[in-house]
Amino acid sequence: MKLFKKILVANRGEIAIRVIRACKELGIKTVAIFSDIEREALHVRLADESVCIGPASAAQSYLNIPAILSAAELTDSEAIHPGYGFLSENPQFAEACATSGITFIGPTPDNLRMGGDKAKARQVLKRRGIPVVPGSDGPVASEEIAMKTARKIGFPVIIKASAGGGGRGMRIVREEEELSPAFHMAQRESLAAFGSSELYMERYLPSIRHIEVQIIADGKGNVIHLGERDCSVQRRHQKLIEEAPSPIATEKFRKKIGEFAVRAAKAMKYKNVGTIEFIVDQDQNIYFMEINTRVQVEHPVTEELTGVDIIKEQIKIAAGFPLSYKQNQIKPSGHAIECRINAEDPERFIPSPGKITFLLPPGGPGVRVDSAAYTGWVVPPQYDSLIAKLIVHGKNREDAVARMKRALDEFIIEGIKTTIPFHKKVFNHPEFLKGNFNTDFIEKMAESGNNGNKTTEAASNQDE
Repeated sequence: MKLFKKILVANRGEIAIRVIRACKELGIKTVAIFSDIEREALHVRLADESVCIGPASAAQSYLNIPAILSAAELTDSEAIHPGYGFLSENPQFAEACATSGITFIGPTPDNLRMGGDKAKARQVLKRRGIPVVPGSDGPVASEEIAMKTARKIGFPVIIKASAGGGGRGMRIVREEEELSPAFHMAQRESLAAFGSSELYMERYLPSIRHIEVQIIADGKGNVIHLGERDCSVQRRHQKLIEEAPSPIATEKFRKKIGEFAVRAAKAMKYKNVGTIEFIVDQDQNIYFMEINTRVQVEHPVTEELTGVDIIKEQIKIAAGFPLSYKQNQIKPSGHAIECRINAEDPERFIPSPGKITFLLPPGGPGVRVDSAAYTGWVVPPQYDSLIAKLIVHGKNREDAVARMKRALDEFIIEGIKTTIPFHKKVFNHPEFLKGNFNTDFIEKMAESGNNGNKTTEAASNQDE
């Protein structure tokens, strides 16, 4: 077996740079793709070759499958790494790569389909003895079936889009009279966002932690997990801060949730890197939520804790190599935390694109910054507002928190607004410092005036 000679990176921003760096260390040439407004983007500068694939609109560039495949063929790329977002979880893209004789660096098309169908994933894993939140046995096809299901599992319930994520197509229903309008609104949202109006239902759990487990499988029967990450600090179902290990995890809990994750991966005949996501109630009962069939934004947290280069493992497995590790070789050490730094107004959380007039990233022991930003770069309004991931590692949680506070104080970005001030408030909040938080932590901060922005959410954070 041999590694690829050249990989096209079908993404942009910090994740494209992360993949390019891994390829360089493996001795693999890289090809960057870019839209016509990103000719000066850092991922374009760092790659060995680059190809413009279309105008600024993502639909005409980073989501343009024919253009991406043409770029791969033009540059003689043997494989494509999709990063996260865009086409990373698109089974049609993975199949199109195979048809073109190009290796898709990610899970199989069947894995991708399973990950995109939450209702089916629930059914499959429930049959394998993995606990799921009480809910519908499959998709809920009509309002009448929804009402019957809700009465069976008990109010309050949460309606979710089968193909969804990020809170779209989700509604909490607390009383029977709320169900009809919520059901039809969720259908419309789901159809608009995902092209499918299929919904399913779960019992609504009000106070939960969002805890996920990183898994790696080589398609040869070998599956390992790299421990858990706590992603409970969220706003509008979007993760803002992630840490590992979870502040609530005991060794017994960690072993149990890790075993659930491995069983889930084996049940799906999973290959490559993925994340099994769970919700955990106040009594530490664990329930499967979904599987993310890609590398996660927060993967550096696990890398810092375990020393495993997750991107390199993705590439090696796609090239046919077996797993580089056995489960007993995974020995997490210390504590790691990640803050997502977005180009957003930290009070209103609205995008703040524009030119960065000055940027000084933090440094020092235990500090890592994954970013595509630099002084003079213009943050485009067309794409995700994430401009940097600030990751720290310490000998324990107290050490990591202190290091993060120091790093946030050092991080200077001028010319645009960023969420750095928001993160500083979180890391000075007494409940966060005690590890006492769940998925409604940010809303409670808002209500108490800690971030000056009280919001009303359409649904809970019982999802990413």
